[in-house]
Amino acid sequence: MLSGANRLPGENGKDYAYRVIRQNIMNLTLEPGKAISEIDLAEALQLSRTPVREVMSRLKEEYLVDVIPQVGTYISKIDPQLIEEAVFMRFSLEKEVLLLACNLFSAEDLLALRYNVEKQENLQQRQNVASQFHELDNEFHGLLFRSCGKKHVWDSVTRLSTHYNRMRLKFEMEHDFTEAIEQHVNLIELIAERRVAEVELALHRHIIEPMERWKKL
Repeated sequence: MLSGANRLPGENGKDYAYRVIRQNIMNLTLEPGKAISEIDLAEALQLSRTPVREVMSRLKEEYLVDVIPQVGTYISKIDPQLIEEAVFMRFSLEKEVLLLACNLFSAEDLLALRYNVEKQENLQQRQNVASQFHELDNEFHGLLFRSCGKKHVWDSVTRLSTHYNRMRLKFEMEHDFTEAIEQHVNLIELIAERRVAEVELALHRHIIEPMERWKKL
């Protein structure tokens, strides 16, 4: 039922339940619209219902589960409005971060990005690796923010992008991600060559334009 359910050393029941259930929502193992049961989740995690119930309340606040009184609890369906707001926030903030990167990035920062993209490229000829690419993609953009001293901004972006990231993964599961990798390479070149005038257009292609393709899904 749940993937990645191994408990980490020193992890308490509530943190364990939150990590595993949220991870399974975000990687689409628990699909949008799916009915879920606190009892079944507690049994799968070998926990009492109390930590699972507390986690459900937290996930509801994050718009990842819907609790309907006298009916049941469901994994939230992907909401186009929440996607649009996440895209607006991410585009606005990442544009500023890229402009900072053009001035602040060191050779070591660029090397970390290139190493990440190299790992992305190693996935291109393999099957059923969309989740692995998705993780590397998020890591790539997280590196941009963290290397500019904006770690907490990235954490906030991530928390508010749950519907956006599920949509991205769903698309990546059904389509080739070669274009995304090429765009990552281009972003690195923009930073390395300090081509600030091209940042907004490059990011528009990378973040805004894919939304048109998602409408079919």
